[in-house]
Amino acid sequence: MITMRIKDMFFDRATVIRAVDGAKRRVLSKAGAFIRTSAKTSIRKRKKSAPPGSPPHSHEGSLRRLILFGYDRAADSVVVGPVGFKNSTAPSALEHGGETVVLSRRGGRLTSRKVKIAPRPYMAPALDKERPRLPLLWRNSIRKGSA
Repeated sequence: MITMRIKDMFFDRATVIRAVDGAKRRVLSKAGAFIRTSAKTSIRKRKKSAPPGSPPHSHEGSLRRLILFGYDRAADSVVVGPVGFKNSTAPSALEHGGETVVLSRRGGRLTSRKVKIAPRPYMAPALDKERPRLPLLWRNSIRKGSA
C-alpha cells in the first residue's frame, strides 16, 4: 500500500529559505569583491592629476587602500566604496565632481582653500565593467545540502 502525505509533495520551506539566503550572501559578497577590485585597479599611481572623466590618479595610496565592500543584511544588498575619510568630501567630489577643502602647509602655517574638482569617476565605471559578469555568479549558487 502506498501512503502519501501532502507535506511530502512540497519543499521544506525553511531549508529552501536558508539555502537561498546563504547563496545570496555568497554571491553578493563575490560581486562586491569584484567591483572593489575593479575600482582599485582603475586608480593608477601617478604624480600628476588625472584628466577629467578618467579615474583619479593615486599620489599616496589612501583612496585605493580605503575602497572596501560589505554585505548589508538589513538592506539585503552589498555596499562598495571608499570609507574612513573623516570629515572629507574628497571621494565623493572625485566621483561626481564638486568642491572640497584642501589643507596645505606654507611657511609653517596650515592653510585651507576651497577647490573645484571635475568628475573623475571610478566606482560607477567599475560597476559598469563588472555588470555583465554578475548574473553568471548566480549559476549553480544554490546547491543541494548547502543550507
